[in-house]
This record gives sequence, structure tokens and C-alpha cells, in this order.
Amino acid sequence: MNNPQIYAFADEASSLIDEQIKAMLRNHLQGLEIRNVDGQNISAIPLEKAKEVYQKISDAGLRVWSIGSPIGKIDIEQDDFVQHLDVLKRTIDIARELKSENIRMFSFYLPMEKDPTLFKNEVMDRLHQMAEAAKGSGVTLCHENEKGIYGDNAARCNEILAEVPELAGVFDPANFVQCGQDTLEAWKLLQDRIKYLHIKDAMFADGSVVPAGKGEGNVPFIVKDYLAKGGCHMTVEPHLKVFSGLKALERKGEESKLESKYVFETNDEAFDAACAALRAILAE
Repeated sequence: MNNPQIYAFADEASSLIDEQIKAMLRNHLQGLEIRNVDGQNISAIPLEKAKEVYQKISDAGLRVWSIGSPIGKIDIEQDDFVQHLDVLKRTIDIARELKSENIRMFSFYLPMEKDPTLFKNEVMDRLHQMAEAAKGSGVTLCHENEKGIYGDNAARCNEILAEVPELAGVFDPANFVQCGQDTLEAWKLLQDRIKYLHIKDAMFADGSVVPAGKGEGNVPFIVKDYLAKGGCHMTVEPHLKVFSGLKALERKGEESKLESKYVFETNDEAFDAACAALRAILAE
């Protein structure tokens, strides 16, 4: 079994990179999946800022495992994909400045009232263009399952990873639960294409987010099976308390629900509790 490498969305502890670093060090993490820095989304920061952020992270003995980008979180019918592709290319440049080997991305918001299969060809064409943009960069685009997008369930995630083999997979148990997808079935189908896990759990009844191992996402089994099969990379994504950047990351009508008994007084407290939940699973 490999030695787990644990990262986190540390913007859930603080919007400030200096405080994010403190949170990672306090929880003995290896680094972060960087999403928001000093009030800006990572895809929007200047390259000079990226260099400064990299130096701070490196000086602390940490690394950037992945760019937690919003790439692919646009409306497939209404938003400008050409412009979005330019954002991806710039995000690849930022990833290289941060020495990150991965960019987390998505497969486009679809109209809620329409059959997702109507959009398959358009989704695949766009993902091929995105993969082409990343070709030769040394950065892997990693597709995350997410509610409201084409790749929300296991079957369509499998289609994506089969038809665009340059992509890798990110497996988020809570997001599958929120889509009504059995996570063990999803894991059985997708495990061979998963590069890393998002550690987040949820309840089927209302989609509420709970600490890892306290929900219905089969997180302990998936973590242990992933490690047993040679995986080692995991990103803690707490979502245990509404933080300043969350609402901007979710579409209206798709917001995460937070289980009341797991809402904490401070962002630091929620972040530490999420990290502790994963540590408890690993210690079992």
C-alpha cells in the first residue's frame, strides 16, 4: 500500500495564501489543490502573482498538486467556449508557474430540462479541443464528476474518459451521492482511470455534506481500495461550513446543503475537522 499524499482545498480555511499555508502545515498535509488565492480565483491571477505564491508554498516545504480550476463550468448553450478555451490556456501557464502537474476541470453545465445525451457530441468535441490545448504542456487535465454537468454520473464519466483518453479522472464520492449515483458502482466502473480522489462525503436524502466516513459515499472503502491498488493522492474538500468562495462555484439551484450538526464556528475548525476525518479513516 502506498504512502498517502494528502492535499486540500485550503481556501476553505482562509482566502489568504499565508493562512492557507498555516492550515496545511497545522494538519501535516503535503500541499494543496489551489483554487482561490487572496480573493482571486487561481485561473485569474497574474503570472507574477503565481510566481510569488509558488515561492511561499515551496519555502514552506509544500507543493501544488493540482489547480482547482473552474474550467468546464460554463453553460454549454449560452457561454462563449472560444473565450473559455483562452482561459484554459492561461490556466495551463499558471499551472506551470506553480509546478502543478494537474488541472481539475469539468464537462459543462447542461440545461436542466433537456436530455444530456443531446449534448454528447458537443461535449466531446470541446473536451478534445481542451486536451489538444494541454498537449505537450506537462499538465494533465483531470475531469471531476459534478452535479449539473454532462459528467455527473458514472456512465457519462466513463464515456468521457474512454472518448478523450488524454484526460484523467478525479473521483468525488459526495458529488456522486448528490446525483443519486451509487458510489461503489461508480468506483467499480471508473477506478482504472482515476488519478486522485476528492475526500468529501454526503447523504442521499438531501445531499447534505458531512465529514468523510459519516455519509453514504462509501468513502472508507474507496480510500482503502484506491490505496491498495497503488493510488496515493487525495484532496480534502471540507464543505462543512459555507465559506466565501463556495457560492461562486455552484450554479443556482445546484447549491450544496450542509448538515447542521457538522457546521463549525470557524473555517479553520471546519477545515481541521475534515482533515481529521480522513486521518481517522487511514488509521482504521
